Amino acid sequence: MKTLLAILLIGTATPVMAQHAGHTMPDPEPTPAPAQVETPDPDDTDHSQMDHSAMGHDTGRVAPPDDSVREATDQPATHGQSQMDHGTMTMPIPSSPPPASAGSGPPRAADAIWGADAMRASRAQLRHEQGGQTYFWFQGDRVEYRAREGGDGYLWDVQGYYGGDIDKFWFKSEGEGSFGEEIEGAEVQALYSRAIAPFFDLQAGVRQDFAPRDRTYAVIGIQGLAPYQFEIDAAAFLSSKGDLTARIEAELDQRITQRLILQPRAEVNLSAQDVPELGIGFGLDTAELGIRLRYEFAREFAPYIGVEQEWRVGQSADYARANGEDPSVTNYVIGLRFWF
Repeated sequence: MKTLLAILLIGTATPVMAQHAGHTMPDPEPTPAPAQVETPDPDDTDHSQMDHSAMGHDTGRVAPPDDSVREATDQPATHGQSQMDHGTMTMPIPSSPPPASAGSGPPRAADAIWGADAMRASRAQLRHEQGGQTYFWFQGDRVEYRAREGGDGYLWDVQGYYGGDIDKFWFKSEGEGSFGEEIEGAEVQALYSRAIAPFFDLQAGVRQDFAPRDRTYAVIGIQGLAPYQFEIDAAAFLSSKGDLTARIEAELDQRITQRLILQPRAEVNLSAQDVPELGIGFGLDTAELGIRLRYEFAREFAPYIGVEQEWRVGQSADYARANGEDPSVTNYVIGLRFWF
């Protein structure tokens, strides 16, 4: 009796132990190999009709895989073998305007919470902080000592403005002379400046000359930053005597290092007529070409050295010779460029 009971226990425990070991009991009857399965198009795959037995799930019956199935199971899974088309999950960027409902909310919704007076002050402060500020800026572009043949001299060229991003009051002053002699030229400009492009201002106002003669001019010009970082200042002047002249200046900062900067500079003066009392001839009056090397101890403070050549041209050269002056002068300069 004991022997019979032991045989029955062993017979019932064997399948359970085999399943715990990860094995399944084969069917005594051989099953035919599955037919070659064609790979369906990823977009047309019907997952509800997939043969899960071919995916390696344990169904209680193990079919010997053929070569095609063995190749598929031996290859590592890659993103390219995924049945999901991730490209169809990307939402297209709309090119049409937003729907009308996007702006249907109340324009002053915060007023209901904080009150109209509080929000009015907040909006005014926001406009001020995002472009409504006013600034004062002053620059000594060229303040220099000039060593030259026949007597050393000096020159100043300063400018500045007060205002905001769009509208400014702009002021400029230039002058030069030789030590121990009367000043050769001095002028002051007061201009209204209006931004007409991201890097250019249109300017209009008056210019007052104090030397060599007192004379008042109406001014219209343009100033800004041209492509390739050229700083341009061009203006036309109509005097109270009816004389029409023009001036064009251009500068370019070439950084050798973050502090050492080479600056070529050019200036031409033009006239629509002869002005003998000022030594100005018709056409091209004067031309200047120079180069300066400055070192910025701070962005606001930069001494420099350089050389500049001046020419009087045409009738202006004749006026200079008549006054005992050389129409061509070379200046060796040392100066300071600063701003605040």
